[in-house]
Amino acid sequence: MALKIGVISDTHGVLRPDVLEILSTCDHILHAGDLDRLEVLEELRDIAPVQAVRGNNDWGRWAEKLPRRLDFTVGGFRFFMTHNRMDIPAKLPGVQVVIFGHSHQYLQQEFDGRLWLNPGSCGWPRFGRGLTMALLHMDGQALEVEPVTLET
Repeated sequence: MALKIGVISDTHGVLRPDVLEILSTCDHILHAGDLDRLEVLEELRDIAPVQAVRGNNDWGRWAEKLPRRLDFTVGGFRFFMTHNRMDIPAKLPGVQVVIFGHSHQYLQQEFDGRLWLNPGSCGWPRFGRGLTMALLHMDGQALEVEPVTLET
């Protein structure tokens, strides 16, 4: 079964209409932290199942329920997700995809036989960087990454 997964991070309380339009076509949503508001998480959950981790700007009771690190499987692929790359353990047995955020800078690379992905930020433009997110297309054993650059 083919799956389309929206991967976002660092929304900082903002769900832009163009981001929502893209996510509305997804089967799952992964958020690598810094949601900033519970309403962001709730709106994402209205679209599709969500896996989310707590970022350094996620505070309050709602955020305390979010894990800092998350190990899960979607579409037969094993993921590890955290907000800050510094929090990724040295050993990740069985993990095929590592997702993180925090830097607001898109990164996609193959390393140690796994995909490392930072979708960048899709909230407010910060640090002189553009707005980005990613889509993962899964079909059986194949995984393809589609980088998405948003208008600022």
